[in-house]
Amino acid sequence: MGRRILNDALRTIVNSEKRGFASTQLQPVSNVIANFLQIMKYRGYIKDFEVHDPHRVGTITVQLLGRINDCRALTYRQDIKAASMENYKTRTLPTRQWGYVVITTPNGVLDHEEAMRQNVGGQVIGYFY
Repeated sequence: MGRRILNDALRTIVNSEKRGFASTQLQPVSNVIANFLQIMKYRGYIKDFEVHDPHRVGTITVQLLGRINDCRALTYRQDIKAASMENYKTRTLPTRQWGYVVITTPNGVLDHEEAMRQNVGGQVIGYFY
């Protein structure tokens, strides 16, 4: 998967939120985008998402809530250890009260809180708040 695909999808979500849209379409489909959206849904930043025809070109329809201020994908996958995750979070996110760093680990794609709970490190793929 190209790394720009995730970044383009997240920028589309942010632009739709700023314009006040209730939903948006993302294209093309990838498993990393679906996993990132699953974490956003679990944390209450989006209402729901649905993947249409994932085996061909496909689209993802995302129902927005208006809670996302910014979300970005890193164009480089930065390695992070479980011990240094708290330090990375405070440098990346604007405040300690909200926001999540999304990490791909051997246990799957997790946010930083779940990764610290499981005591696993991995590569940072993006963040949202």
